[in-house]
Amino acid sequence: MIEILYQDDALIAVNKPAGLAVHRSKMVGNAEEFLIDRLREKLGGNVYLAHRLDRATSGVLLIARSSEMAAALGEQFMGRSVRKQYLAVVRGWPEPEEGLIDYALPGSRETGPRREASTRYQRLATIEVPIELGRYPQQRYALVQAEPLTGRFRQIRKHLAHIHHPVIGDCQHGRGDHNRLYKQYFGCHRMLLHARRLQFAHPLDGRPMVIDAALDREYSDLLARFGWSLPPLDHDFTDAAAMPPDPSTAADARAS
Repeated sequence: MIEILYQDDALIAVNKPAGLAVHRSKMVGNAEEFLIDRLREKLGGNVYLAHRLDRATSGVLLIARSSEMAAALGEQFMGRSVRKQYLAVVRGWPEPEEGLIDYALPGSRETGPRREASTRYQRLATIEVPIELGRYPQQRYALVQAEPLTGRFRQIRKHLAHIHHPVIGDCQHGRGDHNRLYKQYFGCHRMLLHARRLQFAHPLDGRPMVIDAALDREYSDLLARFGWSLPPLDHDFTDAAAMPPDPSTAADARAS
C-alpha cells in the first residue's frame, strides 16, 4: 500500500517504499511492480512523474495529476528551487562534520560527459560497534543528513562513496562486506537512504509546500537500536535557490 502524504487536484506526494521501482525502465531489471501503476489503479486515472527516486531509496516522491503540472514542477527541479533533504547511514565518520562535496558526475552512463554536482552534508550521530571485519575489531558508522544542490544520477550515493563514506545497503557504490554485516547482525536488508523532506512552490498558486516522509519500520528500528534520535527538521539547512539554474538537468534526474 502506498502512503499518500498530500493530495489535491494538481499533485500528489507519496512516501515511496524502499525496493519498489517507480516506473518501467532498463535500470530496474526484472521488476514486476511499479509505483506509477499502483497509483493509476488507486486513483483511477493518469498520473505523471515530476521527478524520480531510485528503486532502493525511500521517501517523498512528487506525482502530478496532468502533464502540464508535471512540466511546471519539472521547471522548479531544473531551476534548483526545490529543496531536498535526505537521511543516510554511512560507513565511517565523515570529517569534517559538515561540508560540501563538489565533484563532477556523469549521467546514467559512467562513460558519459561529467557535469558539475554539489551536495551538502551534516553528520548527525555516530556509533562504534564491536564487530570484527577485515583488519578492524570495531566498525564505525554515522547518520548523515544530505542535501543535493544539483540533480545528477545517483548523486548522493556517488558523492558519499567519493569521500569514502558509502551508504549502507548500496550495492552499486557501497561496500559489500558492510552491507552483509547489516543483514547478518542487524536484520537490515534495504539501502539506508531516505528522502525525508521536499520544499517547493505549488505549481498552481505558488504557495510554499513542505512535505515530510517518516522512516519505515526497518530504518527506524535500526536508529532505535543504535540509540540515535532524529533532530527537528532544520528550515535553514541550506538555501538551494542560491544555486544558479541548470539547463542540463532534466526533470527526471535522480539525486538518490
